[in-house]
Amino acid sequence: MRMDLELGQAPAPKRPGRHRLVIEILGRRISETYHYDTRIWRSGIAGPWMVSFAAFAAAMLGAPTGLGKQADLLLAAGIGTALLAAAGHLAAALLALAGLRLPRLFTGCLLGSAGIVMVILCNSHVTAGAAAAVAATAAAFGALAGVGVGLLRTGRILPGLLLLAALAALPFIPVGGFQLQREADPDRTEVSGPAADTAASAAVVPLAAANPGAPGPYAYRSFTYAGGSDRHRAEFGKEAAVRSSSVNASSYMKKWSPLRTLFWGFDPESLPLNGRVWMPEEDGPFPLVLIVHGNHMMEDFSDGGYAYLGELLASRGFIAISLDENFLNYSAWSGIPKDDYKLRAWIILKHLEQLSAFSDTPDNPFYNKIDFAETALIGHSRGGQAVAMAADAQRWFKGDPALASVSRFHISAVAALAPTDQTVDGKQAQLQDISYMALQGARDGDVHDFYGDRQYIRSFYSANTDSFKTSLYIGDANHSQFNSDWGLFDLAFPTGLFLSRSEIMEEEEQRQIAKVYLSAYLETTLHGRREYAGLFRDYRRGREWLPKATSYFNRYQDGRFRGIAGYEEDRDKTTAGRSGTISAAGLHWTEETAKDREGGGKGTYGAFLERRADEDREAIYRISLSAGPANDAALYGADGLSFSMANRNADSGSGLPPQVAVELTDRLGNTARLPLSAVMQPLQLPQTQFAWTSWLEKRIGDGKYGKPSEAVFQTYELPFGLFRGKNPSFDPARLAQITFYLLGGGDAIMLDDIGFYSGGSHPSLMQTALIRNESD
Repeated sequence: MRMDLELGQAPAPKRPGRHRLVIEILGRRISETYHYDTRIWRSGIAGPWMVSFAAFAAAMLGAPTGLGKQADLLLAAGIGTALLAAAGHLAAALLALAGLRLPRLFTGCLLGSAGIVMVILCNSHVTAGAAAAVAATAAAFGALAGVGVGLLRTGRILPGLLLLAALAALPFIPVGGFQLQREADPDRTEVSGPAADTAASAAVVPLAAANPGAPGPYAYRSFTYAGGSDRHRAEFGKEAAVRSSSVNASSYMKKWSPLRTLFWGFDPESLPLNGRVWMPEEDGPFPLVLIVHGNHMMEDFSDGGYAYLGELLASRGFIAISLDENFLNYSAWSGIPKDDYKLRAWIILKHLEQLSAFSDTPDNPFYNKIDFAETALIGHSRGGQAVAMAADAQRWFKGDPALASVSRFHISAVAALAPTDQTVDGKQAQLQDISYMALQGARDGDVHDFYGDRQYIRSFYSANTDSFKTSLYIGDANHSQFNSDWGLFDLAFPTGLFLSRSEIMEEEEQRQIAKVYLSAYLETTLHGRREYAGLFRDYRRGREWLPKATSYFNRYQDGRFRGIAGYEEDRDKTTAGRSGTISAAGLHWTEETAKDREGGGKGTYGAFLERRADEDREAIYRISLSAGPANDAALYGADGLSFSMANRNADSGSGLPPQVAVELTDRLGNTARLPLSAVMQPLQLPQTQFAWTSWLEKRIGDGKYGKPSEAVFQTYELPFGLFRGKNPSFDPARLAQITFYLLGGGDAIMLDDIGFYSGGSHPSLMQTALIRNESD
């Protein structure tokens, strides 16, 4: 019997579903995440780690915790390692899922380090585009460094060493050091900067006085006074020689973080009065000088950075005190107290009140030591604004009980190092019959506008007072180097790392300028040593005391100045107030406000004069004086013509100094003309690039730096005797016209504060001969 069997195909195995298949593939890829990370690449992770650590170290140094730099660096290493590990492994997994055949953990760490750099920079006022460019560069550096380390770990010593050596040499390769060559006028000789300054100074008579920046004859001692409970500094804690009171600032304080209380151990109701004192050993009384720091990182204390000034001043017979206002400074963790400008000024008043009590207390080091008739205030940055506010305290603190004690002190001088000038409660300080001095660096990457110029403009003097105002603009000085503890960079890290230091002067040279000027200023204003007064009228008279390889611009005015054209009275460019009329020919002229780098007004108007390059006519600007008793009184006893002039040639694209001549005409028509360069060579203003490159500079702080220069005035004093040397018939007592000539094509200047001075230094016979020879 045959059986019919029905044969069929064996059932096909069941295929996994699509989702399961995808999961299997992804699982396999995840399991092979580190397959391509061979030994060289695993060792190479050291490169991205170095980038990550450097980024966090810079961030921590710019936002210190107050635990010390070592602790901050350890914290940076820990955070950087943890974040890089997390980012690296996550990125490696994503690269594995994408199926990319490359060393995924190494690549992931590289991408993580770039992301870390970018996030840190974007939170440090750097634009996203610039942050991305820097992050990519850092990642490339990390990749190459990692390869170098990997080569060493795998035994390829020579190529690894060569690669790492090449990377180490990169920071020493000049960047952005090339400048475009401009076409020079063949009929003009370019003389600018220190060389021009030296050439024009050859006949200037040096001051007959000792170097004010050198130590004086007094032995001195240093000590501190404090509340005694400082958590961070023993000298303001148990080691304080004198106990001071605490003060209640709650009526002026609107914002104080609990983190700030946690750090300092006190709140606005118990702020300390801490001071570092340098005091002459001999019996007093001695003039008092208070020094006030500015806004630095709260955790990086600032008050000790002026010891170089305190020691010098004490040796020259002053009681110098550096005030501690660090608890009012900025912190990345607790911000900054609101209205800190007013608080800084108020704390100065409370220190004066405390010192008044010290002076009346037997067995106190200050007992009968303070000369209350002679007090000066020196401030740096925000402290520079605070000292002016304290000297004008009634404007903000009228009715405050502290003013009763402070009135005992006669504040006769204020000095500011790179000061701010913000409006506080809608007001700004105005100093009357109080001497004022401002020092400012052209390479100041923090307070990059010359705000001290504004306070200079708002200071005014009664007729014939001995008080004066002066300023010094320093071509290669920056902001931080006026304080020996603030480091070399003007912005906090990491942003500060992008500021170029290639043209900034050495820190000791910058502090030498501060010592010379501040010491001479206090010797003049507090000790009455008038032999130093000539330094402020003409910096060249103290040139041997100052660093040579930079340029200087100084401005000066005192109560003996009689102005005829200040340009503030109206906007009619054809009038010089009540003094006369103004006319011009062969040039473009207008009255406009002087501007800073960002185009903001500096609080003063001036006459802007520009001779067009294709202008063939004689370019003149003439002030015709009205006949009458007012101008006769202004001329009576005057020694010469004074005016302030700013070189504006850079605005027209020329880097050459302007060629200017001044001609005086009396009522009988007698004339005498002098080339300005024979008296003082106009200098080219510094053109400052703050960052490594101009591209990067525009992307820091939303392009806050503005133009490479601003209107900076130099005061020129031209003695009438020099004009009479040119024409003995000329009678300055009957002066009728003052004419300025612009001699170079394209020359542009701004004039301000034209008038007559008395009491100035007269030139030597040598200088008179020089002027005659150059103008004949």
